[in-house]
Amino acid sequence: MKGGKRPIHAVSTWIRRQPSKVKAFLAVVTGMAALVFLRMVVHDHDSLFVAAEAVHAVGISVLIYKLTKERTCAGLSLKSQELTAMFLAVRLYCSFVMEYDIHTILDTATLVTTLWVIYMIRFNLRSTYMVEKDNFAIYYVVIPCAVLSLLIHPSTVHNVINRISWAFCVYLEAVSVLPQLRVMQNTKIVEPFTAHYVFALGVARFLSCAHWVLQVFDTRGRLLTALGYGLWPSMVLISEIVQTFILADFCYYYVKSLVGGQLVLRLPSGVV
Repeated sequence: MKGGKRPIHAVSTWIRRQPSKVKAFLAVVTGMAALVFLRMVVHDHDSLFVAAEAVHAVGISVLIYKLTKERTCAGLSLKSQELTAMFLAVRLYCSFVMEYDIHTILDTATLVTTLWVIYMIRFNLRSTYMVEKDNFAIYYVVIPCAVLSLLIHPSTVHNVINRISWAFCVYLEAVSVLPQLRVMQNTKIVEPFTAHYVFALGVARFLSCAHWVLQVFDTRGRLLTALGYGLWPSMVLISEIVQTFILADFCYYYVKSLVGGQLVLRLPSGVV
């Protein structure tokens, strides 16, 4: 077993010593290799979106277990949950007025669960909430997302307010996890259930991003033109990629910790 861990430790040590540009290049290459693999083994790429929702549901289940059984919200960011509730509420509104489908039901269930998590942190488990660590100013992301949605939004036939709202929830979703990453950056030690939850978010967002990227390749770019003209189609794709890479660094250290048999994830300086 130790012999099997030595190559992994050597590789992780080598990666950790590389400059940021090399790490970014390796992350891009790894992501592209994963996309090629998924394209080869998954024939119906719509199933990737279903898989993303399933993984997200697993993450939420872990969060529910932590709050109900462990009776603590230590390590969780209330601000991330509030941003999540915000973009889900806006997206749910857009679903009702623009395209009611199965995603509307999924978003409703996720919003209800997120509101319950917010209630638990604010009231039932307030004494365990690390308010001093959850110090990310959410207006740093809400205001830029609002301004960006005014400038770049879909060019469909829907009401302009609805189109701006749609763009706002896409942009806000991409950065909603930043307060959670700030909490983990401040504590440096991430307990297992929080780590499982954030890793599930990372996997779900990668699968969702893979769904979009592979759909663009399969349709030879026609999917982007179907979303409208101008910068909006590209911004949708960029948002998917951004929210994936935001969590990539954490997911690497999560897997490294898991392979090393460590239950508690310890993050080195500069991560997330």
